[in-house]
Amino acid sequence: MNWAEVVAHPSLRDLPFKIELNEYGQVVMNPVKINHSFYQSRITTRMQNMRQDGVSLTECAIWTRKGTKCADVAWASIAVFEQIEGKTEAQIAPEVCVEVVSMSNSAKEMREKRKLYFEQGAKEFWICDEYGCLRFYDESGELEQSKMFPEFPEKVSYK
Repeated sequence: MNWAEVVAHPSLRDLPFKIELNEYGQVVMNPVKINHSFYQSRITTRMQNMRQDGVSLTECAIWTRKGTKCADVAWASIAVFEQIEGKTEAQIAPEVCVEVVSMSNSAKEMREKRKLYFEQGAKEFWICDEYGCLRFYDESGELEQSKMFPEFPEKVSYK
């Protein structure tokens, strides 16, 4: 299966799961909890409020050599967004790709996604854990803070 088929398939619409494809064209689904949605929303809103020279995205489908992956949150500059707007999946990754970790995600999976997003052109990869704590990475490794969003807090909360 490819991503266009997944998007068009009537039985896969409106599922309460995050859907991705693995390198074999198999659909992978991960259920999400309320906190996952909250962190996703809060990160998206803060990104958009901090920078108006791009757009924040949720569930951004990105083509990778190991199937289509969906960044929970992404931020794309206007230049990158103009290249991916209207596409079924992004052939180039937005500059920032964020994964909100759930209990079903492993550290190995996050390392692989980080590598795949960087291969597609991402500049930063963020991980938000189940407590709202963020870790920031660029291709050289872990950062003390985001270079693209230096004011972004290390923890997302409801307050």
